[in-house]
Amino acid sequence: MEKQNKTSVSSAKDVFSYLLMIGMLYTSVISFITLLSQYINVQFPDYLEFYYTNATNIIRISMSALIIAWPVLLLVSWMIIKDLKKDVQKSNVWIRKWMLHLTIFVAAITIIVDLITLVDHFLGGEITIRFGLKVAVVLIVAALVFGYELWDLKRDTSAKSRLPLISAIIGSVLILGWVISGFFIVGSPTTQRNIRMDQQRISDLQIIQSRLLEQWTQKGELPKVLSDLEDPIYGFVEPIDPETKEQYTYTLKDELSFELCATFNQKSDAGIKNDRTSMIIPYFYGVTDSSMDFWDHEVGYTCFERTIDPDLYHTEAIVK
Repeated sequence: MEKQNKTSVSSAKDVFSYLLMIGMLYTSVISFITLLSQYINVQFPDYLEFYYTNATNIIRISMSALIIAWPVLLLVSWMIIKDLKKDVQKSNVWIRKWMLHLTIFVAAITIIVDLITLVDHFLGGEITIRFGLKVAVVLIVAALVFGYELWDLKRDTSAKSRLPLISAIIGSVLILGWVISGFFIVGSPTTQRNIRMDQQRISDLQIIQSRLLEQWTQKGELPKVLSDLEDPIYGFVEPIDPETKEQYTYTLKDELSFELCATFNQKSDAGIKNDRTSMIIPYFYGVTDSSMDFWDHEVGYTCFERTIDPDLYHTEAIVK
């Protein structure tokens, strides 16, 4: 009896192990749900509120969290199970009981809120495939966590069970599969770096375009070379390519037309360009183009021709 009371007291190791396990469990579950939700966003985009760039960033963060948190969760869980096998009385330590009850409570609340949201959207006639899949993901994951933690709370730790091992294997296979799928959306680290470089190039060209139009409105003419735009008082310095450190190509076509060129690493994906470029709004609407895709580009050297519409700019933009 004396031994039971002694082993029932939580040690510093027990508190650390269970807090770390619960922290990694919550991180893994939230990251997994977020990852699947963003996959759904990509497959069933809502163009009123969805941006591809945001989705890929969230997918990348969720993948990173799962790659680290899930193995840590498995390792800590294995260590706890190993301790329980050595001393079954440790199943009664307060930190274990509290953490299991807390997780069951959070999972139950998640299920209830998820179902309330589902019923609310159903009554409002707003059920879509995109929304339904997200609700299903949250419901299934929360239900699995609820069921497993409830089993873990009630089980006899002295009895052998293969459920933890089976759960770990199935969870690892699912997570590995979805993480690998994420690379087909966000691309490799090299691809991501190339995309960021191209985004910076587009941003630089926008800045140059903005300064060109500003000079045209002030002086009534476009500069012959980009160096004429530099102004120490205004604080403008001609942007350069972030990778090659070379100047962007500027060609004056006529008194109202000009061309800006840069070398890109990646092609604007036709399937996602509307989502990605929707966040890139031209600085001045006085510059018109025959295409709605102002900055759509190919791999390699690409030029963007712009023509200033003086009637449009002078009659509307100045009044505003």
